[in-house]
Amino acid sequence: MTPHQHDRPARPVRPARPAGHPRRLVRAVLAALVTAAAVLALAPGAGAADARPLLQGGEPVYASDGSRCLAGLNARSSTDHFVLTAGHCASGFPTWFADASLTTLIGPTEAAYFPGGDYAVIRYANDDLPHPPTVICGGQVIEITGVGQPYVGQPVTFAGASGCHTGTVTGVNVTVGYPDGSVTNLIETNVCAEPGDSGGLLFSGSLALGLLSGSSGNCTSGGTSYFQPVAPVLAAHGLTIG
Repeated sequence: MTPHQHDRPARPVRPARPAGHPRRLVRAVLAALVTAAAVLALAPGAGAADARPLLQGGEPVYASDGSRCLAGLNARSSTDHFVLTAGHCASGFPTWFADASLTTLIGPTEAAYFPGGDYAVIRYANDDLPHPPTVICGGQVIEITGVGQPYVGQPVTFAGASGCHTGTVTGVNVTVGYPDGSVTNLIETNVCAEPGDSGGLLFSGSLALGLLSGSSGNCTSGGTSYFQPVAPVLAAHGLTIG
């Protein structure tokens, strides 16, 4: 399918902010459109006495500037480990944490792109924070074993802060216009998304497909959502899942 311009801009969903923080558009190259976030989970099999935090896809990540988005996918190079999220979440290249009190360090923003593309690469700087190649979706932990190429009609699942949502791919190489500029080569789906879902992972089976960029509608009446493909992000930065 050739790229096309969406005839009505997707509704931007503002980044989540701590209670009492004024809402604002994230400016400059990394504007805020949609969001989500990553919570502390317990290591599999851990009891209350030996519980450790870990960070996997579908959980909230908190920035030093007060914003909050979802961890999409853990990845690695030959020497370092990273987590991917939406680029519009990373305005100002903040440092990221795995808890709202900003005490459990993840690490710095290594790269962020928006508009044009919409992804950010966060480098792990905390050796005590496990980061498995899994995503939590509706309470179920799913191992991600590879990266897929999306195609129209493909059944997909989205791990959002608002829950685990299913649907199909309805378009590829889609261009969407946001207030801060257009993002190209997106995956279009009929999967719903809600405020707080930015950066969440779209996958099919055990294969990662994309990171949530923007959406219209909601999960009550239905909607359309757009995802930054994962494969070119990993290729551009020499990363693999892990």
